[in-house]
Amino acid sequence: MTGRFKQMWVVVLALVIAGVVAWVLLSPAHRPADAATKADFRKPVRTHLDHAPFFADAFGSPQEVTKACLNCHPQAASDLMKTAHWQWLGGEVTVPGHDGTMRIGKKNLLNNFCINITGNWAACTKCHAGYGWKDEKFDFNRAESVDCLVCHERSGAYVKGDEGLPAKGVDLLAVAKSVGFPKRENCSVCHSYGGGGQGVKHGDLDSSLENPTRDDDVHMGQYGFLCIDCHRTEKHLIRGRAFSVSVTDEGGIGCVDCHKVPPHQDARINTHLDSVACTTCHVPTYARRLPTKTFWDWSKGGDPNRKDDPHTYLKIKGEFVYDHDIVPEYDWFNGTVDRYLLGDRMDPATPTYINRPRGNIHDRTAKIWPFKVHRALQPYDKKLDILLPPVTSGEGGFWHEFDWDKAVRLGAKASGVEYSGEYGFAQTAMHWPLSHMVAPKDKALQCTDCHGETTRMDWKALGYDGDPMTTGGRR
Repeated sequence: MTGRFKQMWVVVLALVIAGVVAWVLLSPAHRPADAATKADFRKPVRTHLDHAPFFADAFGSPQEVTKACLNCHPQAASDLMKTAHWQWLGGEVTVPGHDGTMRIGKKNLLNNFCINITGNWAACTKCHAGYGWKDEKFDFNRAESVDCLVCHERSGAYVKGDEGLPAKGVDLLAVAKSVGFPKRENCSVCHSYGGGGQGVKHGDLDSSLENPTRDDDVHMGQYGFLCIDCHRTEKHLIRGRAFSVSVTDEGGIGCVDCHKVPPHQDARINTHLDSVACTTCHVPTYARRLPTKTFWDWSKGGDPNRKDDPHTYLKIKGEFVYDHDIVPEYDWFNGTVDRYLLGDRMDPATPTYINRPRGNIHDRTAKIWPFKVHRALQPYDKKLDILLPPVTSGEGGFWHEFDWDKAVRLGAKASGVEYSGEYGFAQTAMHWPLSHMVAPKDKALQCTDCHGETTRMDWKALGYDGDPMTTGGRR
């Protein structure tokens, strides 16, 4: 057998072996996941256009930057101005327990963090996608007041101050030259710091997700997702729903937008899907790396003898509790919530639920969801039994004079609600469904996390007779 003939047989044998190995690895029994269960998602390839050559001269105002943007993107401002990011109001909805339809949103709702924006516009609108919202007279029809930079800048040097205006010292030319499609940092600058600080509102959104590890969030940390990969956007309308300011899931997003149903190869796991939300198993804890606020006591504010510490006490805000790596609270949720509205009667003897999730064990549209529940003590009228909207950062507000009576009197007048002259502090709670900080599948909950002698689930509170593994599921 010649040398050339031997070489030919070696090549043929190698090809045969490679083919057999490929057939084995690609056969259904050896695939890492069945094709039917894989996510139907292709990460977009986005090109970046360097905008530096388009801007040469310094800008005298942020509005001039917007005008320059509109030269090439003439529809951008008018599109944005139709959205809740601009108006801080959603579309017409029916709020459970209330007659007719109405528009609700951050602009006119109470919460149990900073409580309300009326009378506090200048401070609250640091996170508005616009310039100059200092009072109730803000012109929502003025295109040049749209802030393009907050969502598109990449310099890392853009900071917004009161009224949403750029902070003193911001180099508008340098920032404008840096613009591109939104990255995680652009969203995080408002959504991770809402409520006045890092991790105050959301338990599953903080700056750890700007550059996350696989364990922080598998979609962002392992696969490089940007916020806009899930929160897809058309004409500046960003998909997604925040139940702090909404009562329905219209326009929302979910796991099954990409993940096919049923998503698991194990049929036993798939049987849970009628009653258990994906994130119940796949977000086992929240605030995993950075702490989140869980309790806020406004009644303790104003004490000149206590030392300020952003995680325990601030004179202007009161007393706080923060925690991290927290096991969620669980409740039934059908994608809608009840909503406390300004002027609604409440019972000060029991906690007032600002946005309690709707659904129960008998509601077939409801599933068990994980929540961050933020609790607070906040002002209410002791005679009228309504929650009060104080002026805090605004003129004459609590942050300046530390006078609660004056603060709630000013706030009631600005908001158009009655005030009897007697205030107190009542317990409230807000629910935040968890959907970020999705753990890798090897870190998801296992059977014994919920079933057996040690369980994170309060099955009886959820309406079961006991552990459904032994007593049976809902009927």
